[in-house]
Amino acid sequence: MTIRTTPRAGSPSLGTSPAGPEIPDLPLVSAILEAWYPRAARVLPWRSERSGYRALVSELMLQQTQVSRVVERFANFMAKFPTVRSLADAPEQEVLAAWQGLGYYRRARFLHRAAQAIRDMHGAEVPENVAALAALPGIGRYTAGAIASIVFGQAAAIVDGNVLRVLSRLADHETRMGDPAAERWAWRQSTRLVQVASAPGVTNEALMELGATVCTPAAPRCDACPLAAQCAGRASGRAASIPTPRRSAARRTLYWHSLVHVDDRGVLLTERPAAGLWAGMLQPPTIESDTPLDVTAIGTTWGIQVNKVAQFTHVTSHRTVDFTVLVSSSECTPAIAGAHRVPLERLESVALSNAAWRVIECAGVPVKTPLSASAGRRAPRAARSEPTDS
Repeated sequence: MTIRTTPRAGSPSLGTSPAGPEIPDLPLVSAILEAWYPRAARVLPWRSERSGYRALVSELMLQQTQVSRVVERFANFMAKFPTVRSLADAPEQEVLAAWQGLGYYRRARFLHRAAQAIRDMHGAEVPENVAALAALPGIGRYTAGAIASIVFGQAAAIVDGNVLRVLSRLADHETRMGDPAAERWAWRQSTRLVQVASAPGVTNEALMELGATVCTPAAPRCDACPLAAQCAGRASGRAASIPTPRRSAARRTLYWHSLVHVDDRGVLLTERPAAGLWAGMLQPPTIESDTPLDVTAIGTTWGIQVNKVAQFTHVTSHRTVDFTVLVSSSECTPAIAGAHRVPLERLESVALSNAAWRVIECAGVPVKTPLSASAGRRAPRAARSEPTDS
């Protein structure tokens, strides 16, 4: 392997002193990563065949989602939408339904809009350069850099939580997750690294793989790390405490009261608002509040008598949602604006959140709950930490 000893044209001066230490001997670091990655990389479906479109789909799926969950959904999603144009031309509800089980549905909307922009502005071909990629809806600096480097071989930097952690430990730099200054420092180190790399895309994937499988947030496996000899954090004994965790935001608890009403035409569903949690997706009619509501009063609001049959809690990234599941023995359809029936056999083809599936399941409706919805009850560990776009 050839070790690049000089930066690429246009790279930042390596002698500049930024806020924080600089990682030394970057050509060696890159060479070690590029030699290690082919031996250590997990076999994952999006790695078997490289293309800008497959990378775009996989990178958006992997953000804040467990790798095993993405493995379950990637092949089916690609089979349904095999090209940029097929995804761009599809109705949004169809895209959201195919995204079922991956959570963070805002990403699915961004992916859909990005595909439409690629169709309309780039002839349905994913652009190769960072600037054009970053101009697409929902594509930030990290995702643009990942696609440009991994697929097209460009010397484009990436920083997400995994990469920031690896770089911070290598430099023994006391960073904090989510701190803009730490992210600026990490972007500089990542840029320096790809500028001297022989294969920038391999170096970037190796950084991500190392952070996901070896240099983990808790109990890093320093004995298995190819960069152990170069790691200042390991030498100081502080690697496991770097970086400092992100300050947790206050968690809000919401109370949702959901009615499951089924007749021979199907289950009654409404569409959620265009913004907010599970935006634009379908759900059983639901009254939301900041406090628990009286069941009898809810029935009066809907003009029917209701009974509580179940209760469960669904935890999202920033909220705890306490669900009360209600049913009614009335054959009359309750007066709920915008409600419509969906046949039970068609439920898998519409966009329902995992929580909505569980509401229907708790009411005893004889439906086949998608495996991804059941899996969604387990707390996932993200494949990609939240990208940083500082």
